[in-house]
Amino acid sequence: MYSCYILKCKDGSYYIGSTRDVGVRVKRHNAGGSKYTKTKRPVELVYHESYNTRSEAVLREQQMKSWKNKKYIDKLISHNGPIV
Repeated sequence: MYSCYILKCKDGSYYIGSTRDVGVRVKRHNAGGSKYTKTKRPVELVYHESYNTRSEAVLREQQMKSWKNKKYIDKLISHNGPIV
């Protein structure tokens, strides 16, 4: 299984990514293992979706990143379910 996930950073920004093991990846973010989140720690996992393949998770990640407007991400998180 693969996941597309959203982290909330301490400055209020969001980070969107995809991974095979979301728990391990969040720990790596909080340990400074990501260039973007290194200065924005701690980060908190606020949302994730599971997919059978890596390509599905990456496509969803790209879709979320294309939104550019934080209100869509806020809506997704508050509804706690996919918004297509």
